[in-house]
Amino acid sequence: MSAKAVRMSLAATSRTEIGKHVSQLRKTGRIPAIVFGHGIESIPVSLDAHEFDHIRRAVHSNTIVELKIDDKATHSVLIHGVQINPRNRQLLHVDLFELKSGEEVTVEIPLHSSGESYAVVRLGGTLLHNIDHVRVRALPDKLPESLDYTVDSLDDFDKAIHLRDLPLPDGVTLLSDPDEVVAKVAAPKVEEVAVPEVAAEAAAEAPAADAKPEA
Repeated sequence: MSAKAVRMSLAATSRTEIGKHVSQLRKTGRIPAIVFGHGIESIPVSLDAHEFDHIRRAVHSNTIVELKIDDKATHSVLIHGVQINPRNRQLLHVDLFELKSGEEVTVEIPLHSSGESYAVVRLGGTLLHNIDHVRVRALPDKLPESLDYTVDSLDDFDKAIHLRDLPLPDGVTLLSDPDEVVAKVAAPKVEEVAVPEVAAEAAAEAPAADAKPEA
């Protein structure tokens, strides 16, 4: 199963500030951004810093954002890249990739697990999630928000869930290795009780119960 992709809305304003002048733009609470894509002319815009920061924390790399520029044209975009100042965590620049109707895109889709594993609940194992994202290709309107799977089949320590086991929505092509393990259960560790050396030596030197002393 998969969760259908959600869409977010974001307002943008055309900008003429470039180069050193963008620092003044940031002081007004806005972030410089560029809208680009295959076969289209790049569009320099600015975004409200607070609004964009809220959105970027709530979306994935495959979430489609409806970008309205100057309250006119709306562009369907993906957040392609975000530059952040490593010292003060200030947003510096945003790259927005415009989607074209009929053109497939390649994105990372998050994986979500559900269900209950018998090997965990009854056998005391530990559930291991080896990966949490998968790479796929699809048309923009076919992109799922996530791929969901259940761990119910993991009823012993020899079983695993592979990418090939995950059902894909129609129109979505898996690009990651299908043999990659998504989840499995590790057996509980058995701790060996060490015999104290002194006690072991004493036991080795002690005469057997039916041994007779030498004459």
